[in-house]
Amino acid sequence: MPDIRIATEDDGRHGRYIAHVDNIPDEAELIFTHRGPDLISADHTGAPDALRGTGAARALVDYLIADARARGFRIIPLCPYVRAQYAKHPDWQDVMTVAPGEMPLIRAARSE
Repeated sequence: MPDIRIATEDDGRHGRYIAHVDNIPDEAELIFTHRGPDLISADHTGAPDALRGTGAARALVDYLIADARARGFRIIPLCPYVRAQYAKHPDWQDVMTVAPGEMPLIRAARSE
């Protein structure tokens, strides 16, 4: 298994975890949005062809779960890849807003 390093970029509203794999210049990412206090949505996980099969995408999801547990936030799993991994790991339910296999709902803010 190659060495995978994870970095975080976060502007307070949106952010991403970025995976770098030794000797491969491309990066994989897991994009998230802050949805409220202690709540984020995992919106998209992407890995270019050069990183497929390296474990980079899975490492990003593992990092997301560990970060949620360490910092005390919950995750709305909008990303299909995150939901697929969650279905294999029901023990992640402590940081998820829905049960494994359940589709999350995002309600639009009401304008008054």
